[in-house]
Amino acid sequence: MLTLVRVAAWIVAAILVFVTLSPIEARPVVASPHLERAAAYALFGFLLALSYPRHWRLALVASVAMAGLLELAQGLTASRHGRLFDFSVKGTAAVLGVLAAQGLTALIARRAVR
Repeated sequence: MLTLVRVAAWIVAAILVFVTLSPIEARPVVASPHLERAAAYALFGFLLALSYPRHWRLALVASVAMAGLLELAQGLTASRHGRLFDFSVKGTAAVLGVLAAQGLTALIARRAVR
């Protein structure tokens, strides 16, 4: 199961890179941009923290760093631009995703002890 979660985390990471750096016309639209961003980074942070439960702090830093680096990398593309507000949405969502994974991990551990 852990392998499946890790594969899912890295697939989500690859999708985030593609969607963030591709031309704006190629970006799929499912909901409002802020909701899409928040959901995607929360999912990434959640999966990354579940994938590496002993290294959840590193997962936290990595997911927020990825949000920041991809926002900066948008400045290298012709049709995209990184904004501090977008980073704050993505970074906050990533943190919440990691914290949710930590809460789930603690709940599972507590139930296993019983």
